[in-house]
Amino acid sequence: MGNSRAYAVFRTTDATEAYARAVQLRAQLAECDAEADLYAELRTVEDVRRMVAVLPEARYEYLEIRTGPAGEHIWLDLDVATAEATALEAHLPLDAETEVPTGTVEERFAAALGEGMAEIRWRGLWPARPEVKQYASANDDGVQVLFHGEQAQLNGWTEHHTVFVHGAHNRGGLTRAQELAASIGGEVLGGPQLGW
Repeated sequence: MGNSRAYAVFRTTDATEAYARAVQLRAQLAECDAEADLYAELRTVEDVRRMVAVLPEARYEYLEIRTGPAGEHIWLDLDVATAEATALEAHLPLDAETEVPTGTVEERFAAALGEGMAEIRWRGLWPARPEVKQYASANDDGVQVLFHGEQAQLNGWTEHHTVFVHGAHNRGGLTRAQELAASIGGEVLGGPQLGW
């Protein structure tokens, strides 16, 4: 988390459509980082099974912090790939988090999601346009698609899926967000949010 500002530019109840619009935006980055960040909340055994099939090497952990009798942090000590359903169910809900090479498994990840919140983040650089005060920012630029949420900071489950563009707050961010939103048939939905 840092100084970027996130603008919601598309919202829908169709996860496939949200993902497709986010991919259209990713294609507009002048440069895209080699790795994408993936995160998903897993609420059911079936959610875990689908996600393990897509992301066998992801880090799987308890969704909420669990502590022992002395207040110590308890880590998940279960092999989610081989655990029987009843054993796995006792540990739910979980989350999965990983980085993957950009353009490899993101579509399969989106298709494997259940009803939990999830996100894909692609960082990169927007094309610089000094004539309208739009400059690239390696720390701030990128695209995020949030499944079952409307806040860039993963706060509060909704039925909607939201696509965000991220950029520096002082470098023509709103103008850029409006142009990018229009390019995918969307519009800026509300003011800027804290990004990454």
